[in-house]
Amino acid sequence: MTEAEDDERRRLRLLKMVVDLTTNVLVQGRMTRPEAEALVAAARRRVLELFPDKAETYDLILAPRFARLLDEFAGPRPGKLVPFPGPGERRSPRFPVE
Repeated sequence: MTEAEDDERRRLRLLKMVVDLTTNVLVQGRMTRPEAEALVAAARRRVLELFPDKAETYDLILAPRFARLLDEFAGPRPGKLVPFPGPGERRSPRFPVE
């Protein structure tokens, strides 16, 4: 095995550890949305340190996975939610967000 192959295997092991650790911490669900987003941002920085030319691959594979985990375990994205009418309320043709 060459030195380049050893380095690639080492970086792949580190990538797996970063992704697994980030995923496990998110799934615990004990973080606020901003804390969880900061964790994902740190994971992205580390992944791109390990594989600087793979930003597009990160965006295609890991970003959607982390986004789903953020939504599921760290709450919805901050912002205005569309209100739904309660029982007995008339449904408006438009849902203004105020």
